[in-house]
Amino acid sequence: MNYKFTSVLIKEGKWYVIRCLELGVVSQGKTIEGAQKNLKEAVALYLEDQPKIKKYISKISPLITTFELTHA
Repeated sequence: MNYKFTSVLIKEGKWYVIRCLELGVVSQGKTIEGAQKNLKEAVALYLEDQPKIKKYISKISPLITTFELTHA
């Protein structure tokens, strides 16, 4: 079964840290591609360990937006 997940990637020092927003799974890599590969592996392991969660995962991609806020 194919699932669509959303990830957020940030650079922290020499590493790229990536998070799957739907599951809260986090991984890292020295390159963007490496971080993405490691996250896919981590999510696959998570789904193996938590098989019941699959019925709650949406197969539709969420809409992601940004906003700006000025705060004193």
